[in-house]
Amino acid sequence: MKRYLMWISIPFFFFVSCAPTPNPNAQIQVAVAQTVAAIPTYTPYPTPRIAPTATPMNLSGLFCEYQFCIGHPANLAFYDVIAKQNSNSSAASSASQGWLAFYNLSAVIEVMWQDASGASDATFMLNTIIDSKIDSRSGELKAFQINSLNVDFVPITTTATSSLPYGGAAAWTCGGRAFAWKVYTPQAELAMSLLNEALQKFRCNNQ
Repeated sequence: MKRYLMWISIPFFFFVSCAPTPNPNAQIQVAVAQTVAAIPTYTPYPTPRIAPTATPMNLSGLFCEYQFCIGHPANLAFYDVIAKQNSNSSAASSASQGWLAFYNLSAVIEVMWQDASGASDATFMLNTIIDSKIDSRSGELKAFQINSLNVDFVPITTTATSSLPYGGAAAWTCGGRAFAWKVYTPQAELAMSLLNEALQKFRCNNQ
């Protein structure tokens, strides 16, 4: 029996002696990986969400470009008259000088502006926007205030179109620029209403 056990134990000792020696580097890598995995992770701070701010005025019927904003009937849209007249060149309106217009069957509106640093009176712009070939002043020049703007207004008649024979023209200054506005309408009383709508929403870069 002892001899039998001896023969059985010989292969066991032989197998143990021949087993590969553990690689210490591999053992270290496993230990490091286990340690790193055991380190608690921190929950990232939530990204702050910026709440949207309310728009100070209704964007419907509002034109904003060239460092100013102005109201207009919601069913119309301005186009750049200078760019349209010079379609084959790079000429267009800019913050320092420009001319916009829009029209449909119920109204034609134009807006002009130019640099006028130091000027407090913009009545000279009325002579620019009122076309003496087709427009005529039909009443006295009136001065009044809309919001913070000192506005000069004069009613006009026009032969530009038989369906819109009435209208008005206005001028004011803001932020070192002089502005002029003109409208053709089917009824004379509509001019002041449209001007008030435009200037209630008017803002320039220095306001």
